[in-house]
Amino acid sequence: MNPVTAQTFTFVGWELDHTVEGLSLRCTYALDDEQFTEVIGVAAGGRSATVDTLPVEAAARLVFLLAGVSYYKAAAPPLIAAGPGVGGLTDAEATLLLAHHVDGLGEYAYRNDLDLSGLRIDAEVVPSPPVVAPPEYPRRLLVPFGGGIDSIVTVEGVRATAPDADLALFVLSRPGDHFAAIEAPREVSGLPVVRAWRTLDPKILESAQRGYRNGHVPVTGILSAVALLAAAAHGRDAVVMSNEWSASAPNLNHAGRPVNHQWSKSLAFEELLRSALATSPLAGINYHSWLRPRSELWVARQFADLRRYHGAFRSCNRSFTLDPDRRLDRWCGECDKCCFIDLILAPYVAPEGLASVFDGGEPLRNAALAPAFDALCGLSGDPKPFECVGDIDECRVAAALADRRNDRAGDEVLHALARRVAAVLPGDPGDHAATLLEPLGPHCIPTGLAPADLPPAEAPP
Repeated sequence: MNPVTAQTFTFVGWELDHTVEGLSLRCTYALDDEQFTEVIGVAAGGRSATVDTLPVEAAARLVFLLAGVSYYKAAAPPLIAAGPGVGGLTDAEATLLLAHHVDGLGEYAYRNDLDLSGLRIDAEVVPSPPVVAPPEYPRRLLVPFGGGIDSIVTVEGVRATAPDADLALFVLSRPGDHFAAIEAPREVSGLPVVRAWRTLDPKILESAQRGYRNGHVPVTGILSAVALLAAAAHGRDAVVMSNEWSASAPNLNHAGRPVNHQWSKSLAFEELLRSALATSPLAGINYHSWLRPRSELWVARQFADLRRYHGAFRSCNRSFTLDPDRRLDRWCGECDKCCFIDLILAPYVAPEGLASVFDGGEPLRNAALAPAFDALCGLSGDPKPFECVGDIDECRVAAALADRRNDRAGDEVLHALARRVAAVLPGDPGDHAATLLEPLGPHCIPTGLAPADLPPAEAPP
């Protein structure tokens, strides 16, 4: 079947309803004449009196703008039209929206052999209100939580840095669907949770049958917008993400542009979104990533000390399959994400501890997975896997450090990997590790949540 084509993708409009259960947002889009409708819900909270505020409306509109990419990709037409429901775009909003489609769909374009660089947005340009700085000492915090090492380290790090903060987790899923891989570490945290859900238009779930193009979308950008909606509805003044430094590293270049599977976790996205928020009614919510200046190696070292989570966390992508009948209730021990988590923790967690995590099937002791570790370490000639994994330098250093552990003396798979890494990693791995364990670059962490070892935030609002 030839792919469906279209000339224009239109943001038709959105409607926000306030119910006893919470908020219900209905978003309508169109590919030429074919319409799609998505419904997003946010559970009610203890501050229902604030639901009718301007920030909630502004957040609903932002969700509408960023969630549309799931339907645009069905045909990827050359023009995006802002219908009357958009009400015009500021320069910051237009820049964010264009990047969300062009850069956010970089992997999709690469896999579909498309060039989206000529995409145009037809929208009224509206004046930008004055920039408002977000709060520097937020205390009612909402942390999007996926149950992996990044969000766990953020939760416990914020607890230590701002012990007086009112902290809640944020979880987005399909209606009525709970992932055990999230719920188990959530219970360990002991924190309350704010829930939200997305119901995609059924037509977009039938892409193969309908001839729609398919591929990866910048889902963290959509999650970020829904988290901001939940924060506004619950009267919270910060959305604290868990995106580390290497999330900004591209996988490869295509058609003269970097392709990054994690683009909506990157510093570039964070700055674009913050710029759009700074001139909107959402300026009172400080959106930032608490892990931005940190390497995955730093995150792994911190997580190693959080032992109460070791038996509960699970980052295997097969634990998050949408179909519950195909969803694993354990680590698969074979996918790129399993291999990466094993590798990045290996310098700091004993082999028996990792064997327990992977139910006796630790990837680093599986010779058949050597090609996967070579790819993670940039030794195979293939691009970095299109997964949420660290960059090749982090992986190489982790392999070298793990190989130095006395309790890894008999691990031939790891030894062989470390020998290959040694040929491309000049100098002492300990020196490389020392660099990766220091803050690595600019961040947007507000003063009231920044650990003492960080320089002041350098990135603009």
